[in-house]
Amino acid sequence: MAVFEPGTVHTERLTLLPLRVEHAEEMAAVLSDPGLHAFTGGVPDSVQALRARYERWAAGSPDPAESWCNWVIRHDDTARLTGTVQATITRDDHGAAAEIAWVVGTPWQGRGIATEAARGLVAWLRQHSVHTVIAHIHPDHAASAAVAGAAGLAPTGEWHDGEVKWQLAMG
Repeated sequence: MAVFEPGTVHTERLTLLPLRVEHAEEMAAVLSDPGLHAFTGGVPDSVQALRARYERWAAGSPDPAESWCNWVIRHDDTARLTGTVQATITRDDHGAAAEIAWVVGTPWQGRGIATEAARGLVAWLRQHSVHTVIAHIHPDHAASAAVAGAAGLAPTGEWHDGEVKWQLAMG
């Protein structure tokens, strides 16, 4: 399988930068609100734990049939990191498919950052011939459902681990 490497993605107000271990310190502050875990569980990571996670992610998937693509979201006007987007890309009988996710720090929510970043990610996936994009969204997480819908995904009616599967077929 061809390995997908995240490249820099530019949108109107944002730059999606390939995630590096060095982002951990700033991102620990961005992701420090326990409320960000209301639908996913867990608690905010310390700088050390986030650094270790980013080291694992940067090393790539141990499964050669899977690519991990992770970005931090930088708001261009402030040059501050505001969140992350990610895609796990696998191959199936039709080519490449991606599962995506996003998180934006609490101080930057409600400004369209997650929507713009998710749209930028979907556009990047389209340029890399990914045929299907999937996200799993908690049924009570209206903001994430709105982001998924704005990025072109629609609920399928299928469930996975208590979340609704959203999907976009890109052909």
